[in-house]
Amino acid sequence: MKNIYDCTKEELENYFISKNEKKFKATQVYEWLYQKKINSFDDMSNIKKDIIEELKKDFAISSLKIITKQIGKDVCKYLFELDDKNEIEAVLMKHDYGNSLCVSSQVGCNMGCKFCESGRLKKVRNLEAYEMVLQLLLVEADLNIRISHLVLMGIGEPFDNYDNVIKFIDIINDPKGLALGSRHITVSTSGIVPKIKEFIKDGKQVNLAISLHAPNNELRSQLMPVNRAYSLDILIPTIKEYITKTNRRVTFEYVLLKGVNDSKKHALELAKLLDKMNCYVNLIPYNETSHIEYKKSDQDTIMAFYDVLKKNNIGVTIRREFGSSVSAACGQLRAKHKEEQ
Repeated sequence: MKNIYDCTKEELENYFISKNEKKFKATQVYEWLYQKKINSFDDMSNIKKDIIEELKKDFAISSLKIITKQIGKDVCKYLFELDDKNEIEAVLMKHDYGNSLCVSSQVGCNMGCKFCESGRLKKVRNLEAYEMVLQLLLVEADLNIRISHLVLMGIGEPFDNYDNVIKFIDIINDPKGLALGSRHITVSTSGIVPKIKEFIKDGKQVNLAISLHAPNNELRSQLMPVNRAYSLDILIPTIKEYITKTNRRVTFEYVLLKGVNDSKKHALELAKLLDKMNCYVNLIPYNETSHIEYKKSDQDTIMAFYDVLKKNNIGVTIRREFGSSVSAACGQLRAKHKEEQ
């Protein structure tokens, strides 16, 4: 049975038309689900009983189960259980500009990035669109807040689950749904070039972030196996094409690993690689985990790296740290729970 949260408004319109009903019923259902946040079809008081019974026969309406949550300063990390008992994570971060939620797009990940906890536990399956929607709805309900920004940077590679991710974006972006503005949604990819090209054609106005983490092919291939398939020689021209065709600025995510990719030489290489691109670099202090040997760069090294980029006219920010006290590394809480079991 299809989950009601897996339907775009257009799909619901077609459903009602197939039932010889007016398509505006889809808007009514969307308003109940996403604005009034009901969790039972029986609560849809302006929809006829016979239609409610049809909806009950044709759709499931469900939520996720919160296994555990860890709360730190301005951060709350969730471990959710899905219907099939698989587990995923989401992280709520409170910023001065609003509440940002980082959601997962897969159970596990096959990208195998050497510094990433989620890649240590291989991909089990893709998440359906509704399983991404429910992460957002459940956090909003649990904390009684409005999420203003969303990033697809949790467990999984979003572009390895492309169709479901695009559908998820359509649902949360819909004005009658959660009405989350395109500019407040960011999709992060490790660099699956064919899907970036598809993303260009789809013309979504959401933000694109690239997990870069190294300024040359040799080092990036060591850290990120995806680079062996789509090297910087292919990836960077594709990003330039994206910028030209969309007139959008791209974010490059760069995790700083002590003694690995954090020297001034690396910073100069990075500045040369990104020269004259409409982009900025988000430097990320590494969240250390017990299973992976990489260490966090010290503050002086981070600032020296930042200064080199600044002096070479590269836009750069340092991501605010949200604390290892909440198993902040992607996939860390899920891995920890599995070990405890």
